[in-house]
Amino acid sequence: MSHPIEPSPAADTARPETPQWSDPGRSATFVNWLNAVAPQHELDTASVRMASADASFRRYLRVNHRGGAGSFIIMDAPPALENARPFVDVAALMQAAGLNVPQVLNWDEANGFLLLSDLGATTMMDAINPADPLASLPLYQQAIDALLRWQLASRPGVLPAYDEALLRRELALFPDWYLAKHRCVELTGSQRKTLEQAFDQIVARNLAAPSVYVHRDFMPRNLMLPADPGNGIGVLDFQDAVHGPVTYDIASLMRDAFLSWDEEFVLDVTVRYWEKARKAGLMDFEDWHSDFGTFYRAVEWMGLQRHLKVAGIFARLTLRDGKPKYLADTPRFIGYIRATASRYRELKPLLRLIDEVEGTTPPPVFVFGRN
Repeated sequence: MSHPIEPSPAADTARPETPQWSDPGRSATFVNWLNAVAPQHELDTASVRMASADASFRRYLRVNHRGGAGSFIIMDAPPALENARPFVDVAALMQAAGLNVPQVLNWDEANGFLLLSDLGATTMMDAINPADPLASLPLYQQAIDALLRWQLASRPGVLPAYDEALLRRELALFPDWYLAKHRCVELTGSQRKTLEQAFDQIVARNLAAPSVYVHRDFMPRNLMLPADPGNGIGVLDFQDAVHGPVTYDIASLMRDAFLSWDEEFVLDVTVRYWEKARKAGLMDFEDWHSDFGTFYRAVEWMGLQRHLKVAGIFARLTLRDGKPKYLADTPRFIGYIRATASRYRELKPLLRLIDEVEGTTPPPVFVFGRN
């Protein structure tokens, strides 16, 4: 499962912190590894500082080039808690597809330390003005171009399948963590049936979509503005990539965990993606090639699965992992869920359930794409 990050691994904090180590043994192992790789890459070992931590057990450090020629990123991924193999493998796939991703310069697999190239200090989120969507359109066009390169490189059997079992495990996070543990709601028999029926429909709809490579957290916080525009937008946090619905990453991009756009702008960017995708042969499914509305409905159903999942994840991050700041964005996801559920007759029972839990009233219906 992908985990939203804060901030980007390539972003400096205003006052960089010296890394702290809870395990003296791991600290010593890190120093030994760093000193061993420093000569080859000309690292200024005294410049090591925190770059970021994310929602997983990984954290990122930054270290300068000894001659002042830029910097590098160090991933600290304790092997007992984090498997760095998927990151290394997916980075290679993305690089082969022509995407701008961190290069793995050194990997101490046994101890979970990676030396990576640094994609810079500015995320796409940093450059976005939420009040001016048109000014952000060129950034989204760059993101779409990177996404299409990734999808067009797809081959079955390379990445794990985004299959029914995985879709259902993710959906279960909503009742298990958001409803039961965060909202302290004990579902009645009829409420459980409503949720099960909604989940059955969501899974069936999404499994019907064509499969491509899926990043699983393709959003502005995980996209980097390159120092050299010729390199294309940078891509991070891709280690949980799978082979699954072509609708997932565009839904993730336009229904962001930390940023909401008006429907008009969401439609504008999604249409631009659809037009390029169909020219590339990615929309050759049912009537998607000729009917944007049909494709957009599929994107909404995919987004609904993601929103339910992320609401559960944010609750888990707070209650299990002691990271309460993520719950501040949960209302955004509940809003996404309610907006989508209000558009489809078969999802009205789910909408009523959400409104009962949240104590809200039904949102105004937006008629585009309604069955």
